Amino acid sequence: MKQAHAAAGTSERSGLPARPRPSDGTNQRFGAHLSVAGGLHLAFDAAVRIGCDCLQIFVKNQRQWSARPLSEEQIRAWREAEAGCNVRPVVAHASYLLNLASPDSAARRKSIAALVDELTRCEALGVSGLVVHPGAHMGEGVDSGIRRICESLDEAHHATRGFSVRVLLETTAGQGTSLGHEIRQIGRMVEGVRESERLGVCLDTCHLFAAGYDLRDGEAYGRMMDELAAHVGLARIACIHTNDSKGGCGSRLDRHEHVTKGAIGRGGFANILNDPRLALVPRILETPKGVDGRSVDLDRVNIQRMKRLIMSRGLSQSK
Repeated sequence: MKQAHAAAGTSERSGLPARPRPSDGTNQRFGAHLSVAGGLHLAFDAAVRIGCDCLQIFVKNQRQWSARPLSEEQIRAWREAEAGCNVRPVVAHASYLLNLASPDSAARRKSIAALVDELTRCEALGVSGLVVHPGAHMGEGVDSGIRRICESLDEAHHATRGFSVRVLLETTAGQGTSLGHEIRQIGRMVEGVRESERLGVCLDTCHLFAAGYDLRDGEAYGRMMDELAAHVGLARIACIHTNDSKGGCGSRLDRHEHVTKGAIGRGGFANILNDPRLALVPRILETPKGVDGRSVDLDRVNIQRMKRLIMSRGLSQSK
Protein backbone atom coordinates (compact mmCIF):
# COMPACT_ATOMS: atom_id res chain seq x y z
CA MET A 1 0.00 0.00 0.00
CA LYS A 2 3.04 2.21 -0.03
CA GLN A 3 2.73 5.32 -2.17
CA ALA A 4 5.39 7.94 -1.71
CA HIS A 5 4.76 11.56 -2.61
CA ALA A 6 7.07 12.98 -5.25
CA ALA A 7 9.88 14.98 -3.71
CA ALA A 8 9.92 18.71 -4.31
CA GLY A 9 13.71 18.78 -4.63
CA THR A 10 16.36 18.35 -1.98
CA SER A 11 18.39 20.61 0.24
CA GLU A 12 21.90 21.00 -1.16
CA ARG A 13 23.24 21.19 2.38
CA SER A 14 21.85 17.99 3.84
CA GLY A 15 20.36 15.93 1.00
CA LEU A 16 17.04 16.04 2.89
CA PRO A 17 13.77 16.76 1.03
CA ALA A 18 13.26 20.47 0.42
CA ARG A 19 10.26 22.03 2.15
CA PRO A 20 7.47 22.96 -0.26
CA ARG A 21 6.29 26.55 -0.26
CA PRO A 22 2.63 27.00 0.66
CA SER A 23 0.43 27.52 -2.36
CA ASP A 24 -1.43 30.46 -0.82
CA GLY A 25 1.52 32.86 -1.14
CA THR A 26 2.65 32.78 2.50
CA ASN A 27 5.73 31.14 3.91
CA GLN A 28 4.38 30.15 7.29
CA ARG A 29 2.01 27.28 7.89
CA PHE A 30 0.10 26.80 11.12
CA GLY A 31 -1.74 23.72 12.33
CA ALA A 32 -2.60 21.57 15.32
CA HIS A 33 -2.67 18.01 16.59
CA LEU A 34 -6.24 16.93 15.90
CA SER A 35 -8.39 13.97 16.82
CA VAL A 36 -9.04 11.12 14.38
CA ALA A 37 -12.13 9.92 16.26
CA GLY A 38 -14.61 8.46 13.82
CA GLY A 39 -12.04 8.02 11.06
CA LEU A 40 -8.56 9.23 10.15
CA HIS A 41 -9.86 11.22 7.19
CA LEU A 42 -12.13 13.35 9.38
CA ALA A 43 -9.07 15.17 10.74
CA PHE A 44 -8.93 17.11 7.46
CA ASP A 45 -12.48 18.41 7.95
CA ALA A 46 -11.57 19.59 11.44
CA ALA A 47 -8.37 21.18 10.18
CA VAL A 48 -10.17 23.20 7.52
CA ARG A 49 -12.87 24.23 9.98
CA ILE A 50 -10.40 25.80 12.43
CA GLY A 51 -8.10 27.32 9.81
CA CYS A 52 -5.15 24.91 9.81
CA ASP A 53 -2.62 24.84 6.98
CA CYS A 54 -0.89 21.69 8.28
CA LEU A 55 -1.80 18.86 10.61
CA GLN A 56 -0.58 16.31 13.16
CA ILE A 57 -2.43 13.13 14.10
CA PHE A 58 -2.00 9.75 15.75
CA VAL A 59 -2.13 6.94 13.17
CA LYS A 60 -3.19 4.46 15.87
CA ASN A 61 -4.34 4.53 19.48
CA GLN A 62 -1.36 6.06 21.31
CA ARG A 63 -2.16 4.12 24.49
CA GLN A 64 -1.97 0.68 22.87
CA TRP A 65 0.98 -1.26 21.52
CA SER A 66 -0.83 -2.72 18.52
CA ALA A 67 -3.86 -2.14 16.33
CA ARG A 68 -5.50 -3.61 13.25
CA PRO A 69 -3.73 -2.80 9.97
CA LEU A 70 -5.19 0.05 7.96
CA SER A 71 -7.83 -1.09 5.50
CA GLU A 72 -7.98 -0.18 1.82
CA GLU A 73 -11.12 1.81 2.59
CA GLN A 74 -9.39 3.83 5.32
CA ILE A 75 -6.46 4.64 3.06
CA ARG A 76 -8.74 5.61 0.17
CA ALA A 77 -10.88 7.88 2.37
CA TRP A 78 -7.73 9.53 3.74
CA ARG A 79 -6.27 10.21 0.31
CA GLU A 80 -9.54 11.60 -1.02
CA ALA A 81 -9.89 13.94 1.96
CA GLU A 82 -6.26 15.05 1.64
CA ALA A 83 -6.67 15.77 -2.08
CA GLY A 84 -9.73 17.89 -1.37
CA CYS A 85 -7.95 20.51 0.75
CA ASN A 86 -4.70 22.44 1.09
CA VAL A 87 -3.71 21.04 4.49
CA ARG A 88 -0.11 19.90 4.26
CA PRO A 89 2.25 18.65 5.32
CA VAL A 90 0.77 16.05 7.63
CA VAL A 91 2.91 14.54 10.36
CA ALA A 92 2.03 11.88 12.89
CA HIS A 93 3.03 11.51 16.52
CA ALA A 94 4.21 8.12 17.72
CA SER A 95 2.82 6.40 20.78
CA TYR A 96 4.12 7.63 24.12
CA LEU A 97 4.68 3.99 25.11
CA LEU A 98 7.82 3.71 22.98
CA ASN A 99 11.21 3.75 24.66
CA LEU A 100 13.96 3.19 22.11
CA ALA A 101 16.58 3.66 24.85
CA SER A 102 15.23 1.04 27.23
CA PRO A 103 17.89 -1.20 28.83
CA ASP A 104 15.25 -3.95 29.00
CA SER A 105 15.74 -5.88 25.77
CA ALA A 106 12.15 -7.15 25.63
CA ALA A 107 10.75 -3.64 26.12
CA ARG A 108 13.08 -2.21 23.52
CA ARG A 109 12.19 -4.88 20.97
CA LYS A 110 8.51 -4.13 21.59
CA SER A 111 9.20 -0.44 21.02
CA ILE A 112 11.06 -1.09 17.77
CA ALA A 113 8.22 -3.28 16.49
CA ALA A 114 5.68 -0.59 17.38
CA LEU A 115 7.78 2.06 15.64
CA VAL A 116 7.99 -0.05 12.48
CA ASP A 117 4.21 -0.52 12.56
CA GLU A 118 3.60 3.22 12.87
CA LEU A 119 6.07 3.99 10.08
CA THR A 120 4.25 1.46 7.89
CA ARG A 121 0.93 3.19 8.57
CA CYS A 122 2.44 6.60 7.80
CA GLU A 123 3.90 5.33 4.55
CA ALA A 124 0.56 3.89 3.46
CA LEU A 125 -1.11 7.25 4.10
CA GLY A 126 1.66 9.36 2.59
CA VAL A 127 2.40 11.05 5.94
CA SER A 128 5.77 12.81 5.68
CA GLY A 129 7.13 12.39 9.21
CA LEU A 130 6.58 10.51 12.46
CA VAL A 131 7.45 12.50 15.59
CA VAL A 132 9.14 10.29 18.18
CA HIS A 133 10.31 10.96 21.73
CA PRO A 134 13.84 9.49 21.67
CA GLY A 135 13.53 7.56 24.94
CA ALA A 136 14.72 7.34 28.54
CA HIS A 137 17.89 5.60 29.69
CA MET A 138 16.25 4.36 32.95
CA GLY A 139 19.37 4.93 35.03
CA GLU A 140 21.84 3.30 32.64
CA GLY A 141 23.41 6.63 31.65
CA VAL A 142 23.28 9.07 28.75
CA ASP A 143 25.91 7.37 26.60
CA SER A 144 24.29 3.94 26.88
CA GLY A 145 20.85 5.42 26.21
CA ILE A 146 21.95 7.26 23.07
CA ARG A 147 23.72 4.16 21.79
CA ARG A 148 20.54 2.10 22.20
CA ILE A 149 18.46 4.77 20.49
CA CYS A 150 20.78 4.71 17.49
CA GLU A 151 20.72 0.91 17.34
CA SER A 152 16.92 0.92 17.60
CA LEU A 153 16.58 3.44 14.77
CA ASP A 154 19.00 1.45 12.62
CA GLU A 155 16.82 -1.64 13.10
CA ALA A 156 13.64 0.30 12.28
CA HIS A 157 15.26 1.74 9.16
CA HIS A 158 16.38 -1.71 8.05
CA ALA A 159 12.81 -3.01 8.44
CA THR A 160 11.36 -0.08 6.45
CA ARG A 161 13.92 0.17 3.67
CA GLY A 162 12.65 2.27 0.78
CA PHE A 163 10.10 4.21 2.82
CA SER A 164 9.73 7.96 2.30
CA VAL A 165 8.43 8.78 5.79
CA ARG A 166 11.09 10.07 8.18
CA VAL A 167 11.43 9.68 11.93
CA LEU A 168 11.39 13.15 13.50
CA LEU A 169 13.26 13.15 16.81
CA GLU A 170 11.53 15.52 19.22
CA THR A 171 13.35 17.72 21.70
CA THR A 172 12.25 16.86 25.24
CA ALA A 173 11.81 18.73 28.51
CA GLY A 174 14.27 16.48 30.38
CA GLN A 175 11.92 14.93 32.90
CA GLY A 176 13.36 11.91 34.68
CA THR A 177 15.96 10.13 32.57
CA SER A 178 14.49 11.17 29.20
CA LEU A 179 17.03 11.96 26.50
CA GLY A 180 16.88 14.72 23.92
CA HIS A 181 16.60 17.73 26.24
CA GLU A 182 20.01 18.90 25.09
CA ILE A 183 20.41 19.78 21.42
CA ARG A 184 23.81 18.10 21.43
CA GLN A 185 22.15 14.85 22.49
CA ILE A 186 19.84 15.04 19.46
CA GLY A 187 22.92 15.73 17.34
CA ARG A 188 24.66 12.65 18.71
CA MET A 189 21.61 10.53 17.82
CA VAL A 190 21.59 11.85 14.25
CA GLU A 191 25.33 11.31 13.92
CA GLY A 192 25.11 7.78 15.34
CA VAL A 193 22.44 6.49 12.95
CA ARG A 194 23.68 4.86 9.74
CA GLU A 195 21.00 6.36 7.46
CA SER A 196 20.90 9.81 9.01
CA GLU A 197 19.24 11.26 5.90
CA ARG A 198 16.11 9.44 7.04
CA LEU A 199 15.96 11.47 10.25
CA GLY A 200 14.47 14.89 10.87
CA VAL A 201 13.96 16.90 14.05
CA CYS A 202 10.86 18.31 15.71
CA LEU A 203 11.43 21.28 18.00
CA ASP A 204 8.98 21.74 20.86
CA THR A 205 9.00 25.26 22.28
CA CYS A 206 7.68 24.20 25.70
CA HIS A 207 10.25 21.41 25.93
CA LEU A 208 13.14 23.61 24.83
CA PHE A 209 12.19 26.26 27.37
CA ALA A 210 11.67 23.76 30.18
CA ALA A 211 15.05 22.21 29.34
CA GLY A 212 16.75 25.57 29.87
CA TYR A 213 16.78 27.27 26.45
CA ASP A 214 15.45 30.77 27.13
CA LEU A 215 13.50 31.62 23.99
CA ARG A 216 12.63 35.05 25.41
CA ASP A 217 16.19 36.39 25.48
CA GLY A 218 17.58 37.44 22.11
CA GLU A 219 21.16 36.41 22.86
CA ALA A 220 20.15 33.07 24.41
CA TYR A 221 17.86 32.39 21.45
CA GLY A 222 20.72 33.13 19.07
CA ARG A 223 23.00 30.72 20.92
CA MET A 224 20.33 28.02 20.71
CA MET A 225 20.00 28.49 16.94
CA ASP A 226 23.79 28.36 16.58
CA GLU A 227 23.77 25.10 18.53
CA LEU A 228 21.06 23.68 16.29
CA ALA A 229 22.97 24.69 13.18
CA ALA A 230 26.21 23.15 14.47
CA HIS A 231 24.92 19.88 15.90
CA VAL A 232 21.70 19.11 14.00
CA GLY A 233 21.56 21.27 10.87
CA LEU A 234 18.72 23.73 10.33
CA ALA A 235 17.63 21.92 7.16
CA ARG A 236 16.78 18.90 9.32
CA ILE A 237 14.12 20.78 11.35
CA ALA A 238 10.87 19.41 9.93
CA CYS A 239 8.25 20.87 12.29
CA ILE A 240 7.88 22.96 15.42
CA HIS A 241 5.42 22.20 18.22
CA THR A 242 4.40 25.71 19.24
CA ASN A 243 3.39 25.32 22.88
CA ASP A 244 3.77 27.80 25.69
CA SER A 245 4.99 26.48 29.05
CA LYS A 246 3.33 26.33 32.44
CA GLY A 247 6.77 25.87 34.02
CA GLY A 248 9.69 28.27 34.13
CA CYS A 249 12.87 28.15 32.07
CA GLY A 250 14.91 25.11 33.14
CA SER A 251 12.05 23.67 35.22
CA ARG A 252 12.10 20.33 33.30
CA LEU A 253 8.28 20.50 33.53
CA ASP A 254 6.46 19.21 30.44
CA ARG A 255 3.20 21.14 30.83
CA HIS A 256 1.82 22.91 27.79
CA GLU A 257 -0.02 26.25 27.87
CA HIS A 258 -1.78 28.39 25.27
CA VAL A 259 0.46 30.52 23.07
CA THR A 260 1.68 33.68 24.90
CA LYS A 261 -0.26 32.69 28.05
CA GLY A 262 2.59 30.86 29.77
CA ALA A 263 6.15 31.56 30.85
CA ILE A 264 7.52 31.85 27.30
CA GLY A 265 5.16 34.70 26.48
CA ARG A 266 5.00 37.05 23.52
CA GLY A 267 8.72 37.73 23.34
CA GLY A 268 9.73 34.09 23.02
CA PHE A 269 7.17 33.33 20.34
CA ALA A 270 8.05 36.50 18.45
CA ASN A 271 11.65 35.29 18.24
CA ILE A 272 10.60 31.92 16.80
CA LEU A 273 7.91 33.25 14.45
CA ASN A 274 10.03 36.04 13.01
CA ASP A 275 13.18 34.00 12.43
CA PRO A 276 13.61 33.76 8.63
CA ARG A 277 15.64 30.56 9.05
CA LEU A 278 12.48 28.83 10.32
CA ALA A 279 9.93 30.53 8.06
CA LEU A 280 9.13 27.39 6.06
CA VAL A 281 8.94 25.03 9.03
CA PRO A 282 5.31 24.02 9.84
CA ARG A 283 4.13 25.14 13.30
CA ILE A 284 1.84 22.70 15.08
CA LEU A 285 -0.11 23.33 18.27
CA GLU A 286 -0.34 20.81 21.10
CA THR A 287 -2.12 23.21 23.43
CA PRO A 288 -5.24 22.54 25.55
CA LYS A 289 -8.44 21.96 23.59
CA GLY A 290 -11.80 23.63 23.99
CA VAL A 291 -13.47 26.93 23.13
CA ASP A 292 -13.05 30.45 24.48
CA GLY A 293 -15.74 32.70 25.98
CA ARG A 294 -17.04 33.48 22.49
CA SER A 295 -17.30 29.77 21.64
CA VAL A 296 -14.35 30.04 19.25
CA ASP A 297 -12.18 26.92 18.98
CA LEU A 298 -9.01 27.43 21.03
CA ASP A 299 -6.81 26.04 18.27
CA ARG A 300 -8.13 28.78 15.98
CA VAL A 301 -7.51 31.34 18.73
CA ASN A 302 -3.90 30.18 19.14
CA ILE A 303 -3.27 30.16 15.39
CA GLN A 304 -4.59 33.71 15.03
CA ARG A 305 -2.48 34.77 18.02
CA MET A 306 0.66 33.45 16.34
CA LYS A 307 -0.15 35.15 13.05
CA ARG A 308 -0.52 38.48 14.81
CA LEU A 309 2.98 38.08 16.26
CA ILE A 310 4.56 37.96 12.83
CA MET A 311 6.27 41.29 12.34
CA SER A 312 5.21 43.49 9.43
CA ARG A 313 8.50 43.24 7.58
CA GLY A 314 7.23 40.97 4.83
CA LEU A 315 8.46 37.71 6.36
CA SER A 316 5.07 36.10 5.88
CA GLN A 317 5.07 36.91 2.17
CA SER A 318 6.83 34.85 -0.47
CA LYS A 319 10.01 36.43 -1.70
